[in-house]
Amino acid sequence: MDILRLATAGSVDDGKSTLIGRLLYDSKAIFEDQLSALERISAGQGREHTDLALLTDGLRAEREQGITIDVAYRYFATPRRTFIIADTPGHIQYTRNMVTGASTADVAIILVDARKGVLEQSRRHAFLAALLRVPHLVVAVNKMDLAGYEQAAYERVVNEFTAFAAKLDIGDLTFVPICALHGDNVVERSVNMPWYDGPCLLRHLEHVHIASDRNLIDARFPVQCVIRPPNADDPLLHDYRGYAGQIASGVLRPGDEVVHLPSGLTSLITHIDGPCGPLSEAFAPMSVTLRLNDDLDISRGDMIARPHNQPRVMQDLEAVVCWMSGEHALTPGTRLLVKHTTATARAEVGDLHYRLDVNTLHRDSRARALTLNDIGRVRLRTARPIFADDYARNRATGGFILIDETSNATVGAGMITGLR
Repeated sequence: MDILRLATAGSVDDGKSTLIGRLLYDSKAIFEDQLSALERISAGQGREHTDLALLTDGLRAEREQGITIDVAYRYFATPRRTFIIADTPGHIQYTRNMVTGASTADVAIILVDARKGVLEQSRRHAFLAALLRVPHLVVAVNKMDLAGYEQAAYERVVNEFTAFAAKLDIGDLTFVPICALHGDNVVERSVNMPWYDGPCLLRHLEHVHIASDRNLIDARFPVQCVIRPPNADDPLLHDYRGYAGQIASGVLRPGDEVVHLPSGLTSLITHIDGPCGPLSEAFAPMSVTLRLNDDLDISRGDMIARPHNQPRVMQDLEAVVCWMSGEHALTPGTRLLVKHTTATARAEVGDLHYRLDVNTLHRDSRARALTLNDIGRVRLRTARPIFADDYARNRATGGFILIDETSNATVGAGMITGLR
């Protein structure tokens, strides 16, 4: 079975955590002791229904306030597919957490309250999902029970969201009317909405096609470490030299000609070793060890690619950055660490081209700084070359994070743009 990574997003109190709880509950992915604990807590709070949101809102502050603060990850499986769910916060001050949860997602579920329509944070999260190049977007029009299960309420949201999405680069957009509290159109089709002839949410998630979303053309292997078994008594391991890492994109096979960056030297793959033994081929996102025909000077942060399909070797980066620090602002001259694949390099911010207004998509070229949750386009100069692709082509080698040198805290996430 393949793995589908999905992230929930949307405005505050649109029912993200309840939806995930409903998916877990109706797919029988909750243990009996967990369900008993939820029932006791819900009864103690005087609730008529079991509060399924408590399955993901695990922090005490979240339960006290009834909101999601941190990103919560949950796992469940059906006979067709395995799911990893990231429940992200809806509050604007936690936008950075939403970026974290959606950065690796195959599908983003944007929840919209059928009564309130598309709100500011709904548009913000839709824009961020498009910016992060999430391949598939599902708009779950929630709380249809409070809108009388009326088709007009659903279509009003569809029309409003479609008009906004026309400004964004969204490849696949789907709408599903649901009621997460009662389970309408979540795991089973709802009898309350006979006018809707599409699949329920889980069926759509089980059948959405994600294999073609992966980049299997551009072979990129960032080297994480060099493996040399110490004091190997086995003659077969005496001269063993392997390069371990996770394949970022593409397909590699024994016998393939590859190039090492930054040296530019070429060699042949002789063996690909996996956790359970030799492999005839390996592809993203598998973690493997490559053995080459030549002893090259390769270390962590280097990259192995195809001779005729190489990433750009660059030190000047044009990137869209989401700033995640509330303590310091990003300004021209700010010095940071750039973590790109397995490489880390010192960098300095050159120009701040503009700050983006997420709601209107207006570019403010007069901005002089990016503060918490701001998004803007900047130029960075790194102390050492990195090997990158345009984020629109390759999310794995087109994205990076920014780290504060003093505190070692992650203060930003970036997407390299403008490469062709």
